[in-house]
Amino acid sequence: MSEIHILVLLHLMGAAIWVGGHIILSVVLLPQVWREKAVYKLLDFERRYEWVGMPALGVLLVTGVRMAYLYQVTLTMWFTFQSPIERVISLKLICLIAIVLFALSAQFYVLPRLKKDSSKLPLMIFHILSVTAISILMLVLGSFVRYGGIH
Repeated sequence: MSEIHILVLLHLMGAAIWVGGHIILSVVLLPQVWREKAVYKLLDFERRYEWVGMPALGVLLVTGVRMAYLYQVTLTMWFTFQSPIERVISLKLICLIAIVLFALSAQFYVLPRLKKDSSKLPLMIFHILSVTAISILMLVLGSFVRYGGIH
């Protein structure tokens, strides 16, 4: 197996964990949490998923950057939108930045308040659904690499 093949497999496994976990959270758990106003179920899921979700995101980051370099899209080319593959990479990086901002907001603003005040539940749900939608968008963007990027 070539390096790119191994990287793609690791990237796909990371995506399966990251995106799959967020879809399960959004589709299965959130309706129940909302219906029952059971914030503790959301916090419990977050605590149990974090140990596998965050490493999966790390794998996505490391493999994604390495694959970008293998496609000869180096740091100096990011966000130039000059080539089809670089467009995909730059759009995925923009999505990643958005996810990081949502994660920081959730970790340092929403979750501490949610633990004390369940009225913050709609804001947390907005964060979760946003990260889920952005993650699915990243998955779709990644599929364009197979076809040479976004032309």
